[in-house]
This record gives sequence, structure tokens and C-alpha cells, in this order.
Amino acid sequence: MAKLTVVFAILLIALGLAGYFGTGAQHATALIPTWFGAVLGMCGLLAMSPDEGRRKLFMHVNVTLGLLGFIAVGIESIRGYLHAKNSGMQPDMIALASKLTMTGLLLIYVILCVRSFIAARRARQV
Repeated sequence: MAKLTVVFAILLIALGLAGYFGTGAQHATALIPTWFGAVLGMCGLLAMSPDEGRRKLFMHVNVTLGLLGFIAVGIESIRGYLHAKNSGMQPDMIALASKLTMTGLLLIYVILCVRSFIAARRARQV
């Protein structure tokens, strides 16, 4: 699961860099997925440990970060869209697409982590 965390971290970093440079490097907030991916990646690398306690700790930290990121970015996506629509403006579709992509990646990551945790617990009980 730690290796999968690093893969998702790389995807988030790529999403942030693509959003930032794809929009002419004008908005630093487009790098938010990059920073989030960097933190997730560092914790993922720390989870690659032969020590079971350390691995569990960092994977639980990672899934918590993923869940909090999913909730925060999902709420911000909805809030930004509704604010633009209520103001009579068109929402920034590039920013919205980036936020929704990050939300989707984090949702998939959290689901995979939870499934892995459940499988690990079942394997210990047998």
C-alpha cells in the first residue's frame, strides 16, 4: 500500500504542475495538489518500513490526510462553483476540473486504503 501511496503522490504532483504551467504560471494556488502530493509521498516513503508499527502508523496518517483532502477539496469545488453561478459568472473550468480531479484521486486512494486495512485485519484474524 505504501507504493500505491507514492503513485498517487506522483499523480497529484503532476496534476498540480500541469495546472500551474498549463495556465501560464499565474496562479500559485494551482500548485496545491503538488504540495499535497509531496506530503503524501513523504509519508508514503516513510511507510516503506519493515517495522510493522511504523508502517501502520504512516499508512493511517496517509489515509487520514487523503480523507481530509477529499473532504476539503470536494467542499471547495462545490463552494467555488456555486459562488460563481450565484454571482452570474461562469466558473473557472480549469480550476474546477483540477479540483474535481484531485477529489476523485483522493476518493479512490481512500477507498483502496480502507479496503487494504479491512483485508489486513481479516488476514490477521484467520
